[in-house]
Amino acid sequence: MPKVKLIFNPIANLGRAWHIASSLRPIVYEHGGADWAGTVYPGHASEIAHQAALEGYDVVVAMGGDGTVHEVINGLMKVPRDRRPRLGIVPLGSGNDFAFSIGISDRPDLALRQALFGQPHPVDVGQIVDGHGRVEYWINAIGIGFDTVVTINSRRVPLFQGFAVYFLAVLQTIAFNYFPFRLSIQTENETWERELLMLVLCNGPREGGGFFLAPNARPDDGLFTYVSVNRISRPMMLYTLTRFLNHTHQSLPYIHMADFKRLTLTSDRPLYIHADGEVLAGFGSTTDRLEVQLLPGELDAVV
Repeated sequence: MPKVKLIFNPIANLGRAWHIASSLRPIVYEHGGADWAGTVYPGHASEIAHQAALEGYDVVVAMGGDGTVHEVINGLMKVPRDRRPRLGIVPLGSGNDFAFSIGISDRPDLALRQALFGQPHPVDVGQIVDGHGRVEYWINAIGIGFDTVVTINSRRVPLFQGFAVYFLAVLQTIAFNYFPFRLSIQTENETWERELLMLVLCNGPREGGGFFLAPNARPDDGLFTYVSVNRISRPMMLYTLTRFLNHTHQSLPYIHMADFKRLTLTSDRPLYIHADGEVLAGFGSTTDRLEVQLLPGELDAVV
C-alpha cells in the first residue's frame, strides 16, 4: 500500500464532516493504515500537504470540501512535479464540485477506497497572480463578482447543508449585494470590455454544488472556460440561475463563454474573488487586476 497522509478538515460542511470522518477509520485500518492530520486554522491544510510532500508521502488525501482541496493543492504545488504526491479526495463539504468533475463517489466510504486504491490521472491546475504579486493555485473555479458574494453569504446559512446553502445565499445576494463592475479581458484569442455582474473561470463544469456554468469543461483537456454574465436586472439574474441549473444558459444573449489558456483582466473597481470556494478578496478587497495561466496536467489525481 502506498504511504498515505489523510488531511481532515473537521469544520467542513459547517462542522458535519467530523462524524463522517470518524466513521471511516475502520476502512483505513482494514487496508494497512495511514497517517491522519486535522486542520485547526485557515491555510493549515496547505502547510500539512507541503510537509507531507517533503516527507515522501505517495498520496495526500483531502478530506473536506472544495476549500480543503484548494488548500491541499497549494501545498503540493510548492514542490517539483517529480516529487509531488498524488491527490486523493474524500468529499465531505457542501459543494464537492471538483470531486464530482473527476468522478469521485459522493459516498465517503467509496471515495476513501478510491483514494487508497484508484489510479492516478493528470489534471490541469490554474495559477493566478493578482495586482499585488500574490500567487495562488486553483483547480475547479475562480469566481469574480456575484458568485463570490454568494460564497461569502453561504457561510451565514447555518441551518442547512449542501446545495440548499448556496441557493439561499443566492437569494440573499440578489436582494442585498448586487454589485456590477466594468471589466477588461485579454486572452490569447480576444480582447473585450463589458459591464458585468459575474465572471467565472472554469476548469470543471460545476460550482456551488449544482450550478453547471461550463457543462463541457473537463479538468484534463488543457483548456479553461470563462463564463461572463452582463449587467442584468435582479429578476433576470434569478431566471438565469435556473438556466445554470438545467444547463441551458449558453443561448442567453447576455452570457458569453469561450475557452482560453492565458487571461489578463482589469477592473474599474476592487473585485470580489473566490478560488475553489475560498475567498481571496472579500468586501475589503483592493484587487483590481488578475493574470491567469493554465498549467496542463500538472497534478496527478487519484480517480
